[in-house]
Amino acid sequence: MPRPRSLTTTQIATAALAVLDREGLDALSMRTVAKELGMGTMSLYRYVSDRDELEGLVVDLVLQAIDVTVPRGPAGERLSVLADRVRIAVSRHPAVVPLLLMHRHHVPSSIRWGETMLTVLTDAGLTGKRRAIAFRTIVGYVFGALQVEHFGALSGAGTAALADLPPEEFPILSETAAQARSIPPEEEFRHGFDILLRGLGL
Repeated sequence: MPRPRSLTTTQIATAALAVLDREGLDALSMRTVAKELGMGTMSLYRYVSDRDELEGLVVDLVLQAIDVTVPRGPAGERLSVLADRVRIAVSRHPAVVPLLLMHRHHVPSSIRWGETMLTVLTDAGLTGKRRAIAFRTIVGYVFGALQVEHFGALSGAGTAALADLPPEEFPILSETAAQARSIPPEEEFRHGFDILLRGLGL
């Protein structure tokens, strides 16, 4: 008899990510990933307990693309580079965005990125509660901005609807929305992060 097939977590995560990229988040299941791997669903349970674990493997795989070495330069520039590395990695697999907040606390690649961020904040002289709040603020911006871009991009229908509001009733909102429609996602992300850094004094 042939020996049972042996799989690595990377192979399983790669198959799950392929399903996610091709068919979207709703299609991700033990059955579809098993099919992607060319095996029966019950055989996959030998390696992964449920969809929640699958999701964590996918998030970890996507975030593994982030370079977690500490950049050179002033603290603000280093933090900007680290934040942008997350945006670039995630933008290659936008369907993973809804999973980020649920799994970022426990996947190794996210934890390593967090340690690098905290290293830069510490080098900048932040300690104790100030460092904790600064880190939380940065994490909230990075992952929150990715969610906003995914579910309501400036180029999308929501901004267009605001731009079409009657200017006599909503002059500033309609004008701002009309201008916002032409802002590329990377410019929105980076300029927003610059504002955050100024608020942190970095």
